Amino acid sequence: MKKILVTGGCGYIGSHTLLDLIGHGYEVISVDNNSRSNTRLIQGVEKITGRKIKNYKVDLCDFDDTHAIFAENDDIAGVIHFAAYKAVGESVERPLLYYQNNLASLINLLRCIEEYQVPYFVFSSSCTVYGNPDSIPVTEETPQKPAESPYGSTKQMGETIIQAFAQKSSTQCILLRYFNPAGAHPSALIGELPIDRPQNLTPVITQTAIGKIPQLTVFGNDYPTRDGSCLRDFIHVCDLAHAHTLAIQFLIEKKNKSNCEVFNLGTGDGITVLEAIRAFEDVNDVKLNYTIGPRRPGDVVAIYANKDKAEQQLGWKPKFTLRDIMETAWKWEKQLQEDETLFTQQNSRLN
Repeated sequence: MKKILVTGGCGYIGSHTLLDLIGHGYEVISVDNNSRSNTRLIQGVEKITGRKIKNYKVDLCDFDDTHAIFAENDDIAGVIHFAAYKAVGESVERPLLYYQNNLASLINLLRCIEEYQVPYFVFSSSCTVYGNPDSIPVTEETPQKPAESPYGSTKQMGETIIQAFAQKSSTQCILLRYFNPAGAHPSALIGELPIDRPQNLTPVITQTAIGKIPQLTVFGNDYPTRDGSCLRDFIHVCDLAHAHTLAIQFLIEKKNKSNCEVFNLGTGDGITVLEAIRAFEDVNDVKLNYTIGPRRPGDVVAIYANKDKAEQQLGWKPKFTLRDIMETAWKWEKQLQEDETLFTQQNSRLN
């Protein structure tokens, strides 16, 4: 079994990718400093797979601690890099935090990959690298506009760093530009787990539905879209996770034509924020309390993917629908509430 290091393995996409890698015969280890996560999702992966997963609680911005992971695991065959701050709104408010964390961690990781001659590297990039594109759907060749947020800038800069690294390295790299991950594993044992108030739409929807958030705000209804709200491409997290396994396999099988390949990961369907809200209401028979607010700084108006390259070269095809996204996300939210209720009851008995 080839050993794959997943950075940010305790996070939303990282945990689902650990699960998918294990399901396809890979040995996995994780690194996550838990600054934006906890160990619950890795524990969920362990319950599903029956496998214990080693997680290094290390900040990748610390080079010595990062280097120690590679020294202890000199047989790492590939690295999938998720560990980064990702909230668009927060990045607008705290830009230096995002540039420091997202870029310093990447550079430290690449230095270790170079020293230990790790053959394969997959980078978690984002559709934010396209900025506000002139036309949609976007292909991998769509010209990049200025990023709308510091978060998007860190993804653009990250790609530039990796492309330069790949030109002088034997490591084979893939940049996966994905759109809006959503939903949860059908088991409801892992899903999106925001530590503070969620920044992504789907957990805001589910937390509003369950009462954790009193009211959902739609940021703007005057955009040039079908209903005035921002338009996005929602992709189920399990489909997204599987694409990372396929990317590693693609490199192992030497199917890449260059040292640094790029793939969009999206469904190819544009869904507005208001349409996503209505889909959740229809699928789960739950009425949401929402209001229309002003536009939010950093938001792209409209974007969705052309997924042809990923389908043709990686053999990747999304299996989950928008309905599946909303069903699994709601099932996960209800499971979280059930666990919290049980925990409170147990504590009450102990006291």
